[in-house]
Amino acid sequence: MDRTGPLATIAASLRRERERLGLSLTELARRAGVAKSTLSQLESGAGNPSVETLWALAVALDVPFSRLVDPPAAAPVHVIRAEDRVVIPSDTAPFTGTLIAACPPGARRDLHVITGEPGPSRAAHAHINGTTEHMLVTSGRWRAGPVDAPVELALGDYARFPGDRPHTYEALEAGSAAVLVMEYI
Repeated sequence: MDRTGPLATIAASLRRERERLGLSLTELARRAGVAKSTLSQLESGAGNPSVETLWALAVALDVPFSRLVDPPAAAPVHVIRAEDRVVIPSDTAPFTGTLIAACPPGARRDLHVITGEPGPSRAAHAHINGTTEHMLVTSGRWRAGPVDAPVELALGDYARFPGDRPHTYEALEAGSAAVLVMEYI
C-alpha cells in the first residue's frame, strides 16, 4: 500500500475520526449506511471510495468532507501538482469532485483572477496576520510563494502559502493566469 497517497490519507483520517468518537467499525458502518467490509477496506488503505461513500462517512462522523481527504499540511508552502490531485468519482452520475483546499472555521476568502507576462516579478508585502494565499494556475507557468521559498507552478498546479509575510509572483510564460484566493482568519 502507498502510505503517502490519497488512500493512505483517507485511511488514517477515517481511523482517527472513528477513534475520536469511540465508535467501532460496525457502528460507524451502520450510521453511514455502508458495508462494514467497505469501511474496513478503506481504513486499511484499500478500496476505491466513491464521493457518496465518503460523504456518508463524513456525515456519520460529524466532520467536514475535507477532513477525510485533505492531508495535514506539513510545511508552510503546500503544492498539489495537477497529476497528483485526488479525483473522487460519483457512483450515480458522470461527475467527479476534487477538493483543493478546505476553509477553516471562521475564515473569510476573497477570490481573484491574476494574469502575468514574463518580466520582473511582482513583490507583495505581507498582508494582515493569519492570511493564507491559494493559487491555482489556469494558464502558463508561474514562480510564486514566500520570497525565501518560491515554487514553480505549471498549468493545473495548486500552491498554498502564507500571505502574512512578503511573497512574490513571477510569470514564466506569456499569457500566464491563475485563480488566487486570499483567506483571512
